[in-house]
Amino acid sequence: MNFDHDISDIRLASRASHPGDTFVNASGVTVGGVNFTFIAGPCSVESEEQIYTIAKAVKNAGASLLRGGAFKPRTSPYSFQGLREEGIRLLVEAGKKAELPVVSEITNLSQLPLFEDIDVIQVGARNMQNYELLRELGKTNKPILLKRGASCTISELLMSAEYILSGGNGKVILCERGIRTFETSTRATLDVSAIPVLKKLTHLPVIVDPSHAAGYSEYVKPLSLAACAAGCNGLMIEVHNDPAASLSDASQALSPNRFENIVDDVTKIIKALYS
Repeated sequence: MNFDHDISDIRLASRASHPGDTFVNASGVTVGGVNFTFIAGPCSVESEEQIYTIAKAVKNAGASLLRGGAFKPRTSPYSFQGLREEGIRLLVEAGKKAELPVVSEITNLSQLPLFEDIDVIQVGARNMQNYELLRELGKTNKPILLKRGASCTISELLMSAEYILSGGNGKVILCERGIRTFETSTRATLDVSAIPVLKKLTHLPVIVDPSHAAGYSEYVKPLSLAACAAGCNGLMIEVHNDPAASLSDASQALSPNRFENIVDDVTKIIKALYS
């Protein structure tokens, strides 16, 4: 059986066009190569106190970037949808106070002007194939964190990255966050095999979101360790100062102490792999 990928139209993202690794500068934080990046923070920005408390905690635990959702695409229209513009403002302020660049998800092209002070714009799994959005993000000069769609192939992920790259923006970070399979024990199935495949096919940095793949906090650490051992360039982990009280995805959120424990163990693996 032939497992070769059809990469004839993957021109800018492929190793053929760019043999060396790409390094993405996110406001002073380098993502890519042997640099391992921890991105951490809550699923949703809920209040000034909440986001600042978490920002300080994840910075002390070893995070290099602060994540936080302001616009939240939820399956149910009755679920918490985020603080929107206020959430962006609170996230940016918390990042400045903690001296951490910030990452937040854009869900609609009309929101782009609000992301002027966001250091890394995240494109969520639901928008991975929103080609008009990707085209516009390709015209910006901001790093774009592109998540793989829950039912999308590796080639489709790379083609989505191609939309951004072809617009002139070479600052693309790919994110494996689990795919939809028949398994229901976890929120998604983390495709660990996608990491070495992507590292072979593309020069772009590859990070992993074990929180969304797991859906349950107890599985986040083993998935983080597996992803690190498989060669990813970083992890994006949901951290909340009071996980049980989180307004979104409470079951998968970690306390700052548990996040720090993951950072310590992942760091040991990195040293073993690259020393």
